[in-house]
Amino acid sequence: MRRFVLFVVLVTSIAGAQAPEPALAKGVDLLEQGRTSLDEGKLAAARAYFADLAEKDSNNFADWYALARVQAYQVEAFVQHNKKKDAERALDDAIASVQRAISINDKSADAHSLLADLYGRKTSIGGGFMAGAKFGPKSDSENKKALAIDPQNPRVHASLGRQYLHAPRMFGGDVDKAIAQLKQATELDPKSDENFVWLSVAYRKKGDTAAADKALQEALRLNPQSQLALNADKIK
Repeated sequence: MRRFVLFVVLVTSIAGAQAPEPALAKGVDLLEQGRTSLDEGKLAAARAYFADLAEKDSNNFADWYALARVQAYQVEAFVQHNKKKDAERALDDAIASVQRAISINDKSADAHSLLADLYGRKTSIGGGFMAGAKFGPKSDSENKKALAIDPQNPRVHASLGRQYLHAPRMFGGDVDKAIAQLKQATELDPKSDENFVWLSVAYRKKGDTAAADKALQEALRLNPQSQLALNADKIK
């Protein structure tokens, strides 16, 4: 089965910004629709929206960060439909966008965590034969930066959890550490359906079916339409 991966992000907040201005809030609503459905059309609309905002104000951190989030979800929508080249392009675009955001504000834990997730995704999409050796350390470095900036950020702990979950054991992979980080993420943000999905995946990898089912049911309670939750059995 295809590896089905989504990056943890909090849909209702924009890292490094205060309450979203009306224009930004409208875009976040588009993103929420796209991230829940993984609908290519809805994600394309969200991407166009934030790309336009970023073009109008090229030094706006929130616009570039939001654009990177949209592009990250586009990666997964393309993967679902076996559009490998489109997924590779979207991934490279997402990395470029969040790097631009970090160049504007390098004190955002959210942005560093997103970049860590994107580097992690490079190990399976378009990264080449030595992708693990090249992008694994980069992902680890970004997660360490994020944790140093904001040790109580749920997105930071979720990203760390995925790092432990997907890394080979010889490179620091540890399912128990993954579970610990993802549990902390759900405790810090009990409204994030995605964090509960990832916790379910980690429990399933450990072989704890009961705990995995419980976490997945909580994800579906929070967001019954979540394609991530509905396709949780495809996540590896």
